[in-house]
Order: sequence, then C-alpha cells, then structure tokens
Amino acid sequence: MPLSRCLPKLGLLGRIGLRIILAAGLPVLATAGVPARAAVELLLGQSAALSGPSGMLGREYRDGALAYFTEVNRRGGVHGRRLRLISLDDRYEPSLTLRNTRQLIERDRVFALFGYVGTPTVKEVLPLVESNKIPLIAPLTGAQLLRQPHRPLVFNLRTSYQVEIDRMINYLVRSGRHRIAVVAQNDAFGQDGQRAAHQALKRHGLKPVATASVERNSGQAVEAARAVQAANANGVMIMAAYPSSAAFTRELRQHGSTAQLMNVSFVGTSALQAALPSNQARGIGIAQVVPFPWNERVPVVKEYQQLMRRQQSRALFGFTSLEGFLAAKMTVEGLRRAGASPTRQRFVTALESMRDVDLGGYRVQLGPQDHNGSTFV
Repeated sequence: MPLSRCLPKLGLLGRIGLRIILAAGLPVLATAGVPARAAVELLLGQSAALSGPSGMLGREYRDGALAYFTEVNRRGGVHGRRLRLISLDDRYEPSLTLRNTRQLIERDRVFALFGYVGTPTVKEVLPLVESNKIPLIAPLTGAQLLRQPHRPLVFNLRTSYQVEIDRMINYLVRSGRHRIAVVAQNDAFGQDGQRAAHQALKRHGLKPVATASVERNSGQAVEAARAVQAANANGVMIMAAYPSSAAFTRELRQHGSTAQLMNVSFVGTSALQAALPSNQARGIGIAQVVPFPWNERVPVVKEYQQLMRRQQSRALFGFTSLEGFLAAKMTVEGLRRAGASPTRQRFVTALESMRDVDLGGYRVQLGPQDHNGSTFV
C-alpha cells in the first residue's frame, strides 16, 4: 500500500508528533497502517540558547539529554519508537523562543516540548503551551510562575529558586554575613529571584542593604557593582546567567570588595568559571539541584559519564548536562508508562503516576496536583 494511503490510519498518533520514517534495520511495529520495515519516530521540541552570550547553557543541557536519548534509540527506542529531539536556537531571547515554539508546534508537529532554557523565554510561550494543550517537560528554570498557580501541562524536574535561595541565605547568615545585597537580572528570572531573596531575608529579620539589576546577555555591570560596594555588603545574592554574573563579579572585585558571592544554579557553573580569571572565580558559591557530576558512586552519575563518553570523544561533565540527562530519563520513563499508543493526555497521566521514581540516586516525585519532581539542593 502506498505510504500516502497509510498515513490517515494513524489518526491522532500520526497527527501529533509521530512520523513515518523508512529506515532499514529499524524494528517493525505493530501499529495499524505502518508499512513493513518502517518505524515511527516520536518528536520532542526544544527552544534554548545554543549560541550567543548564554549559549553554553543550552548546548550543555542538550548534550546531556542527547546522551540518554541516543542510548534509548540504540536499544530500540520506546515501545519501538525512536526519539528525535529538534533543538532550535533562541539565544535566550523571548521573541525568538516564541517564534521557535510556533514552528515546533505548527510545522514540526512535535509530540511534546522539552528542555526549554530560562524563565523569561518560558514565560513567553506559556500561552501557546496552554492553548495547544502540549506538555512542556523539564524546563531549565526554578521560577515560581511555573509552580504557582499549578500548571497542568508543565512538569518540572528541578526544585524552585525559592528553595535554592533559602538555603544560600541561611548559609550567609550562619556564617555571620548579615549585610546582604541582591543583584538580579532585569527580567522575569531576576524578578522571581529577587522576590525569593526578600522573603528569605525577611525570615531572618533582615532587608537587603542594596538592590541592583543587570541586563540579560550583557557584559555591563558597572552601576550594579558600585551600588553593592557603596553599601559595604559582605554577602551578595546573584540571580543572573553567567555573562551578567561574570561581568558583575569582575567589576565588584576591581572595586576591592571581598563579599561572599552566591549564585542560583541557573548561572551555569562551568560557563561562569570559564568567564572569570581563576583568582576571581575562586570561592564563589553556587547552589546545585543535581548530584555532583564527578561522583561515580551515585548510580545515575556513573551512567551519565559512561553515555557522555560514548557520545563525545572528549566528554566534558557538568551540572547542566547532568540535569539534561536526568530530564531525558524522566521523559523516557513517562513515555514508557504512556504505553505503545501514546497521546499527549496519556503522557501527562503517565508522568503524574511517577509518585516515587528512583532515576539512580535521584528521586522524582510527581502527582496530579504536584508537577514539581524534586526538592534536591
């Protein structure tokens, strides 16, 4: 039977994110209407910074996810369906994220969205997610706007910035640093973090000695550094991606400040370290929401390292790529639970059934009214 006559028989499966691909050697499926020696491909769509000032964040996250997806495909896919991640570059700019998401949904007809990077970018596409009833899995952001109010189609792997910031403020206060300044990126990410920092300080009876902003994807931070230095801060909470955080750090150290600097996990640890001279990078605090990527005693870390080495001739390990790897594992577990004939609703229901799933030393807890997979910091 010609391929064109087989397509209508796929119904919803054919229309939402499943494509027929002729590929010798791939497993034959039992799906009605699929010709012999053909396989069905399940598409996931990602918009992330892959170039530009913040490009390392998206590239590292994607590399970790691909290491796991590639291994799943090598073993035959999920219920015989191979996974393909379509990654589009948005340079961490919300307008590009919106354009990419429309393309992924309308032209590429992806089954689900996966691994978006950043709060302002994800915020921009939430109306599209909701109007198209398409799941968004494991965005790289800890913002409250994805957690409260409850978002039925958004599934978070990582914990919230509020939890991260609470831990860091507690650390600063316990270490005797009570003159704490807050520096935040001038967008939805920074605003979310700034609110969390104010709440955390309030619990200790404190207020910021100074607040300052830096621009997304910018290397300009002179005014922010001056404000913090003028306030004689001995601790600084920073909510910014690595280009702006690095620029602020350089300026502040040049002003002679010895304040303890603390960053939320989104900053991008390896990228921040690479952007600073070693004497300025030493001693910076960064919260992390996944296990230590070099600790092979954690089963999932050992697996991550093995599969990253299989993918790359010179594998570079890091927190962001490990998070992408874990996100891919969570996604695949959801697809397995969704069964041999997945729909978006079955996938959502399957994810909500992951009440206490061990990914290998990293546990995920999801439910119908709780789409926040972890509180690990």
